[in-house]
Amino acid sequence: MIKIREIIADELKKLSIEAEGADLEHPKSLANGDFSFFVKDKSVNLEKLFHGKPPLKKIDHEYVEKTEIAGRFINFYLSKKFFADILEEILATEKNSGITSGNTFGKNDNLTGQKIIIEYTDPNLFKEFHIGHLMSNVVGESLSRIIEWNGAKVTRAIYQSDVGLNIAKAIWGMREQGMKSPQDQTEYWTSQKIIEFIGLGYIYGSQLYEDSSHEDSSCAKKEIDELNKVIYEKSNPEINRLYDWGRKISLEHFEEIYKKLGTNFDLRFFESEAAPVGLLAAEELLKKGILEKSEGAVVFKGEQYGLHTRVFVNSQGLPTYETKELGLSKMKFDRQDFARSIVVTANEQNDYFDVVLKVLEFVDHRAANRTRHVSHGMLRFAEGKMSSRKGNVITGESLISDVEKLVQEKIKDRDLPASEKAKIAEWVAVGAIKYSILKQSPGRDIIFDFNKSLSFEGDSGPYLQYTHARACSVLKKADEEGIESKVGEALKLQEPIGELERLMIRFPEMVERAQKESAPQLITTFLTNFASTFNRYYAENIIVDKTRPESSYRVALVRAGRAILKSGLYLLGTEAPERM
Repeated sequence: MIKIREIIADELKKLSIEAEGADLEHPKSLANGDFSFFVKDKSVNLEKLFHGKPPLKKIDHEYVEKTEIAGRFINFYLSKKFFADILEEILATEKNSGITSGNTFGKNDNLTGQKIIIEYTDPNLFKEFHIGHLMSNVVGESLSRIIEWNGAKVTRAIYQSDVGLNIAKAIWGMREQGMKSPQDQTEYWTSQKIIEFIGLGYIYGSQLYEDSSHEDSSCAKKEIDELNKVIYEKSNPEINRLYDWGRKISLEHFEEIYKKLGTNFDLRFFESEAAPVGLLAAEELLKKGILEKSEGAVVFKGEQYGLHTRVFVNSQGLPTYETKELGLSKMKFDRQDFARSIVVTANEQNDYFDVVLKVLEFVDHRAANRTRHVSHGMLRFAEGKMSSRKGNVITGESLISDVEKLVQEKIKDRDLPASEKAKIAEWVAVGAIKYSILKQSPGRDIIFDFNKSLSFEGDSGPYLQYTHARACSVLKKADEEGIESKVGEALKLQEPIGELERLMIRFPEMVERAQKESAPQLITTFLTNFASTFNRYYAENIIVDKTRPESSYRVALVRAGRAILKSGLYLLGTEAPERM
């Protein structure tokens, strides 16, 4: 990648103007140049320096076409030579489809040598895959790809709840609804029917556990609490069989969803593994006085640190989520000496993580300093937030399915094989959902609009995918016409450098900034603007015409644009169809 910021900074230094590459910003309007530098030193007479009578000084570099003064700002316009070299660089990597490892345009080595573990998705077994897990997956996968593009070695991790009160509620609910063993009726059910039954078991158990007004609530609560302990102790063979069956079914089902979302996890942690490790840590903290006993439980009183009290071991002697989190942290750093551990969850867990990270300081100060919690908002619909403890839930899986059906309806008349239509529908549905989630900054809630999310005309995932498919169509036609991509032709012809070229050079900077700020929305905003500029260029120019000498350059520009679109979609965790 040509380090144009550093080149301009060096040229300014020759004029006795001190500037760092980072001080150079892009003007809001492309009409004001490609870079702008604000001169804070008022003793520098810019008019005299650049426009006065002899001795006249200017930027004299092949990559700078001209400079202009606007008040205390110096605006820089880059040359055709610069853009031609950048296009050559993009095309050199385009053959790798813009997503493979290596010298790909937009990648950098800022984090080279760093090993970073990112934990996300974290579903609860014996429950359906809900919207919160979907959001965590989308944000976590995109952050993983962005961090990888900045040179780090990323380990994707998932922490799945396979013990605890939620499991006890589900198994209790299943048993109350007639399932005493795995063989009860399930041999006649589809896998989807089984998952739905398990989910309904959780809803039923949760409702009776929490609804004190229900006449059976007190008895149910007592039974579920006792069952929770039995599951931990593995003391009942009949319960063990039902638990093992449900655990296996849940894990297999979740793997199908991860595949559809484009995620491959490197490490899988379970609460059942983290619990005993965390209990040992809690015992040590109790001895040191960091944790203390209160009404039969072991708690951390965080008020002295500006936090709040949380239970780490309940009155039955069972570890809570907080204690398991301590165990999980130890398991992560025992695996490898990670430079950073990033955990992606809903912002509902912000207070929880504030306490856990404070307690972790007393267990492993280094791990606490290296652990960062990235939170996301909630995905909302017209009726507001939905809970998996109640029956009005739209699961993450059902949302994907519903959007997929809408896409199938939109493309039903396309002249494509049925198998390709099905694959496109899946890719576009997932892309629409991911874009809707990622276009907001992490932490903010999202209102999902089915119609807007599926628009092929702007501010949506399908719009980006459709633009990529359009570029593929243009390039296919160029290949059929025998038109080669030749960037050098732009230097010989009077082909102007336009907005499309000027936006391309900003892509690597967006990748770098998105990593530093943990902000995938920067990529979505850039891609939407880029796609709009690309489509405008497509509408205003004849690209494929072998009788025109400028056609080879325009085809090269489209090829470079496709590479950036595909790379950007990859960073969002989204497929880039070649036809739609």
